[in-house]
Amino acid sequence: MTKAAELAKMGEVLTNSQIGGRRNIIINGAMQVAQRATSVSSVTTSGYKALDRFNIDLSSAGTWTISQDTNTPSGFGSSMKFLCTAADASLGSSDRIAFRQYIEGQNVQQLKKGTSDAELVTASFYVKSNKTGTYILEFYDLDNSRHINKSYTVDTANTWEYKTITFEADTTGVLDNDNASSAMLHFWLGSGSSYSSGTLQTSWGANATNNRAVGNVNLADTVDNYWQVTGIQLEVGSQATPFEHASSFGEQLALCQRYYQNDLGGGCFATAQATVYDGLSPMRFPVIMRTAPTIVQSGTLGGTTASATTLNITASGYVFYAGSSSGSGPRGYTTYNATMTAEL
Repeated sequence: MTKAAELAKMGEVLTNSQIGGRRNIIINGAMQVAQRATSVSSVTTSGYKALDRFNIDLSSAGTWTISQDTNTPSGFGSSMKFLCTAADASLGSSDRIAFRQYIEGQNVQQLKKGTSDAELVTASFYVKSNKTGTYILEFYDLDNSRHINKSYTVDTANTWEYKTITFEADTTGVLDNDNASSAMLHFWLGSGSSYSSGTLQTSWGANATNNRAVGNVNLADTVDNYWQVTGIQLEVGSQATPFEHASSFGEQLALCQRYYQNDLGGGCFATAQATVYDGLSPMRFPVIMRTAPTIVQSGTLGGTTASATTLNITASGYVFYAGSSSGSGPRGYTTYNATMTAEL
């Protein structure tokens, strides 16, 4: 390689690295954080099930166990595994199994999408499955209903393989600079004809549903089929760089807590005011959330509680209120668990 070529290559790598910030747009790509659960069985519907930041897209396409698994390629401690426990060998037209990560608009401004300077973006990941064949990875612009879809192949059964896919720059459709969903990285694992009867959308274009998963295998066709993944990275540029591990587990946890937090305790004491007992306790989130979250409380409440609720919910915290309309002396009110959800 000539000196000029060497310097050009170095410049390309430095551009990919986004010096001064995280180059990986994906959160929890090493599958370390699982605040909800490390394993969920009998999954038949869409939603956030186990590992943080990854949303399951599932409609009438078998039954699954989704888990955090310790079987990984070298350099990783966890992977996410999809295991088919009830098969569907003949998917209906709108049936599908996939998973995805939604991305805030303010986290993808570096793509310069919709401008003459729009950047290429490269996805890389490690994948392992017993089912060889073609799979589809999709990058979706939610603000402008545009998408691009690329295929990759699982070549050897039961073997970790490293894949890289580059999506071309898109000079159409600027992404909103806000905290709402603007982009989505979508891994297809199986689909019906509504998503696969057209021609694969290998260049950027307006959404055409039947062009999204053309040629994808049906992972749901046999019990015990599995597919697992780790080291998911999405970065600006035409070259995949080595996976960007977080500096610590705590750093990755904090990034996930912007969207979901699981608080294992909180409460207050109600004190007497005539015949009414009221208690207020401020709860401060360890990480400011994306937006004011939905809070679900569960567990046992002590005392003679007439009401227990949350007040003044913001992205920074809330106030827990407990009250009693009768009794004497201080009353203890405790909620043993509260989940805070501000997912995209």
